[in-house]
Amino acid sequence: MTLTNYWWLLIWMFTGGLFLAYFIPKQNQNMGGEIKKCWLLIPSILLIMPYVIWAGLRTDNWGDTYAYREMFEEAPASLSGLVSYIVNAEKDQGFSALVVLIKTLFGNSDVIFFAIIALIQFLCLIYVYRKYSCNLWLSIFIFVASTDYMSWIHNGMRQFLAVCITTVAIMLSLKKKYVWTIILILIASSIHASALIMLPGIFIIQGKAWNKKTIFALLASLIIILMIDRFTDFLEFLLADTQYSDAVSTWEQEGDDGTSPVRVLVYAMPVILSLIGLKYIRKADNPAINLSVNAGICAVGIFAISIFSSGIFIGRLPVYFYLMSQGILLPWLIENIFTEGSKRIVLFATIICYIIYFYYQMHIAWGLI
Repeated sequence: MTLTNYWWLLIWMFTGGLFLAYFIPKQNQNMGGEIKKCWLLIPSILLIMPYVIWAGLRTDNWGDTYAYREMFEEAPASLSGLVSYIVNAEKDQGFSALVVLIKTLFGNSDVIFFAIIALIQFLCLIYVYRKYSCNLWLSIFIFVASTDYMSWIHNGMRQFLAVCITTVAIMLSLKKKYVWTIILILIASSIHASALIMLPGIFIIQGKAWNKKTIFALLASLIIILMIDRFTDFLEFLLADTQYSDAVSTWEQEGDDGTSPVRVLVYAMPVILSLIGLKYIRKADNPAINLSVNAGICAVGIFAISIFSSGIFIGRLPVYFYLMSQGILLPWLIENIFTEGSKRIVLFATIICYIIYFYYQMHIAWGLI
């Protein structure tokens, strides 16, 4: 079942995915304060399993695959070598420990290694989207069609593992479980240090949608853009004694010209729609939707900075925020701010636009199809 034609990423969503969506019974569940019909666990797992298998069976070296495969091959195959391996790891020792653990328990197969990491990532997404999205199928479709599946599970999978853990942590903050939220973020930071951005982030995105904190964060990003040279100098000073001490010089030397404005526009759409439907958001006063709006605003602010700085370094940070605005907020907006007749049209248009973007990113930007 090796993935040789990337169109299968969407074909599965429109065949097996739609079958599961329309013909498998659902259950009533409290989703962030609202009673909704949601997917049962088994159909949810069936929906994501082809993507887990494809992640495991990838044979190409696209993105960071080669580096992760080489890391896995060089890792010790027993727990006896764990301590020395972690001590010698240059960064993110939590991920190094996980690699050794997987290799010890499941053997030397990199197929199993990639599949286990992908399964953990998807189970985190399923946990969050089953509970807080009003349309699980659409949430996973957006994740795949936006090419986040390829960008993260086939590429930056170490950071995305940290992202998935922090996303679960953020949703725990809705229940005021801040101690567990912080513990999970710290665990995630041992896998990828960039997760520490969510320690202040979880407090910025709390509260009503479009509150003063998030508006200030958006204005701050605009000020940074206007003073981008001073910002990069300050960032270089700030990172001087960290594992990212050479980040600024690296992106300048390698000619990193920032994130594509097209990509930023795609991820900004839920935030733009939230302004249009703000009165509906205010009326519903759903904590998960409020949080998703504010997370989307933060994502847009960081994305805007990354256009003028680094797509590789700065442009990878918004993922800690936009999984909520893309997968929770956008399906809710389509379902709740349009009339019964128009929301079907909007849903269809959304799907078409994401298919077009999928083709643009996979064919024009990456040359994979």
